[in-house]
Amino acid sequence: MATPIPKVLLLGATGETGSSILEGLLSTKQYDVEILIRPSSVDKPAVKAIEQRGIKARVADLSASVEDLTKALTGTDIFISAIGPGDLLHQKTLVRAAKAAGVKRFVPCAFITVAPPKGAMLLREEKEEIYNEIKFVGLPYTVIDVGYWYQISFPAVPSGKADYAVGNLRKDANTIHGDGDAPNILTDLRDIGRFVARIVGDERTLNQYVVTIGEVLSEKEVFGIAEEVSGEKIQKDSISSEEIEKNLENALTNYSQKSDDPMTKVFVWVWQYVHSKYVRKDNRPEYAKYLGYLDTRDLYPDFKPISFQKFYLEVLEGKAAAPYERKFT
Repeated sequence: MATPIPKVLLLGATGETGSSILEGLLSTKQYDVEILIRPSSVDKPAVKAIEQRGIKARVADLSASVEDLTKALTGTDIFISAIGPGDLLHQKTLVRAAKAAGVKRFVPCAFITVAPPKGAMLLREEKEEIYNEIKFVGLPYTVIDVGYWYQISFPAVPSGKADYAVGNLRKDANTIHGDGDAPNILTDLRDIGRFVARIVGDERTLNQYVVTIGEVLSEKEVFGIAEEVSGEKIQKDSISSEEIEKNLENALTNYSQKSDDPMTKVFVWVWQYVHSKYVRKDNRPEYAKYLGYLDTRDLYPDFKPISFQKFYLEVLEGKAAAPYERKFT
């Protein structure tokens, strides 16, 4: 008797990470993939485009009761959440619904840099609330972090060839943070889906934390590759560790005074990312191993991730895109 194909339900399929995951799952032809959408998204062009590919969409209000969400998740083997950062806590009800529906593996929205569970990043702490809820109800899980994307980790060059891919949001694209020597785990956004497709079908990763690794590079190494590939000398700015700490302190103070303003929280996220990566130096394989992560380089030695050099060549050739450009254009 043939083994049934696992049913995967993906939340957030139209986002940057979710789109990569969707493509990665479909490319394997090993999963029966459906997407979970909110009622407000039913008529969105991005959703319609997915449905036109023959992928079924289930509709559910994420603020609905556990009972209603259980119905929406029934028949799901693997649930993957790529929900936006502002909606992370909606996953608490989804966790309880997944438990009631008999979901065999719940993949919460992680997909960020390696960091301690508390004290370094507010964003991480909110994600950890969901992980704790998963463990409290005894739901099988896999947490997948990806370091930082190549797509938001490269500099511009004097010729302007990379400007379109840098976009308007990355004002510090040419800034060296601290001493520039902090090693950082980086993953090409397109590889995230390929990694996830391998990870969620692997019994070794059940009830484990996993980190995907495309390359481990410092900012100095990133700039060196960019200069070598482009043949251009890059003008670098700099910000000291002390300045980073001061900016983070100011962001936290502002947030404490205006916590009802969503942008104050965003600035905390931004400076905590910078502080964690470049001052604390959390986002590196050695610290991931200390925290108990499995490393995809050990799990899948046959996996060939896109190299940073190849990615940057694509940028210079006009073949890349600024992340989130669909959201802001």
